[in-house]
Amino acid sequence: MKDKEKEKKEPQETPETEEKVSEDVSSPEKSEEPDADALLAAEKEKYLRLAAEYDNYRKRSQKERESIFRDVKAETVTKLLPVYDNLERALRAECSDPAYKKGVELTMTQLKTIFDDLGVKPIEAEGAKFDPALHNAVMHVESEDHSEGEIVEEFQKGFTLGDKVIRFSLVKVAN
Repeated sequence: MKDKEKEKKEPQETPETEEKVSEDVSSPEKSEEPDADALLAAEKEKYLRLAAEYDNYRKRSQKERESIFRDVKAETVTKLLPVYDNLERALRAECSDPAYKKGVELTMTQLKTIFDDLGVKPIEAEGAKFDPALHNAVMHVESEDHSEGEIVEEFQKGFTLGDKVIRFSLVKVAN
C-alpha cells in the first residue's frame, strides 16, 4: 500500500513530461528578460531623478551663497557710507591748509576706488529726471529754469550694488 501511495505522489517521468519541464525552465528565462529590462529602466530612472535632484540642490545652494555674499557686502558698504559723507563734507568745506585738503582728497579717492572694486556705483542725481526707484524727494521747489521732475539739488549721494539700491539719493525736485 505504501508503494502505491508513493507512485501516486511521485509522477512518472515520460518524454512528454521532460518537454514540459524544459519548456517551463526556458519560459521563466524569457519572462525574466523583460523583468530585468524593466528593473534596469526603473533603476536608471531613479538614478536620473537623483542626479537631477542633486543638480537642483547644488544650483539652489550656489544661489543662496551668492545672495548671502551680496547681502553681507551691501551691509558692509552701508556701514562705510557715513565715512564717505563725512569726507564729502570735508572736501566742500573751506580749508586754509592745502596739505590737509590734499590728504582728504586722497582718502576720498581711495574710498571711491574701493567702492568701484566692490561694484558699488553712485547714483547720478543732479540734473537727471526724478526716478522713485533711485531717488528720495525730500523737497520740491518751483523753478522756471528746470523742467518738471528734474532734480535740482542732491543732499545725500545714493549708491547701488549691482541691481540693488543700497541707499537712495536724497534730492530736491523741481515742480
